[in-house]
Amino acid sequence: MKIRNFLKMGLAVLALSTTLAGCGGDDDDDMPPMAAQKNLAEVASEQGFTALQAAVTKAGIAGTLTDPNAQLTVFAPTNQAFNDLATRLGFADANAMVTALPASALQSILTYHVVSGRKLAADLSTGGATQPTAYSFAGAPARLNFDFSSGVKITDAALTTATVSTANVAASNGVIHVVDKVLVPPGVLNVVQMAQANPQFSSLVSAVVAANLQGTLSGAGPFTVFAPTNAAFAAAPQGLTPAQLRTVLTYHVVSGQVLSTQIPFGSPVATVAGQNIVINAGTPPTIRDTTAIAARITAVDVRASNGVIHVVDKVLIPAL
Repeated sequence: MKIRNFLKMGLAVLALSTTLAGCGGDDDDDMPPMAAQKNLAEVASEQGFTALQAAVTKAGIAGTLTDPNAQLTVFAPTNQAFNDLATRLGFADANAMVTALPASALQSILTYHVVSGRKLAADLSTGGATQPTAYSFAGAPARLNFDFSSGVKITDAALTTATVSTANVAASNGVIHVVDKVLVPPGVLNVVQMAQANPQFSSLVSAVVAANLQGTLSGAGPFTVFAPTNAAFAAAPQGLTPAQLRTVLTYHVVSGQVLSTQIPFGSPVATVAGQNIVINAGTPPTIRDTTAIAARITAVDVRASNGVIHVVDKVLIPAL
């Protein structure tokens, strides 16, 4: 009788296993029943995330990733992702960037990559388009924006997009999703660095350097910058003198921080160039300069440590 019952139990387990396997779906969304016995820090080390480990150590948050009681979701940038950001910010490599940035800045950047709870790719896709991170800004958790239309893509505060290249790397105290760029949080980098972090502003950054304004715009501020995209610069007048270029660029800068909710629509706004612009309400809002063609504001409230950036699709032209 005991042998018969044992066989029945074995067949039942086999049937249950077959049923679960048939309901499994995509392997990327399934975590093995016996999840990895190594914690998040150990798994990151095993996977070769040396730049991430160096940043975690300097930031002083290694204990968070080894905490056996924590259940965290970590978006882990590759070494190449760290090197890419370092190069954009003017550092030789990831090691130089980690060495140069203050521990507090690294802590903010890294905790922006952490979401509470163990969230697999399937959990993220059913949890909504945004997720609150462990990093807080302006009194509230900073959020990551997700797009699941083609894989898993994440838009950060610098308006750049990371792709999850490997999902659901199991750890004993959470899960890692590998991403191909460092996510930039709000309020940590200055306005120049925020522009440097986003390739669509490379023409603006080059112009700022050519006009020797990078030191000023990296200062305490605060500043409000209307940032033209590369496409906007491509359509702008060429052959400006250094003095004219400086006037054009400072025509895009307003002293003080003016968020989108604080824009005085319809009223003249003084720029650092000493000339006014007028911002008109609409969808999207537009800016009137000295030409007949208005600039459209395509994105607002990119928060930097020393001000705010609003993106425009045209270079604003002052009186030259």
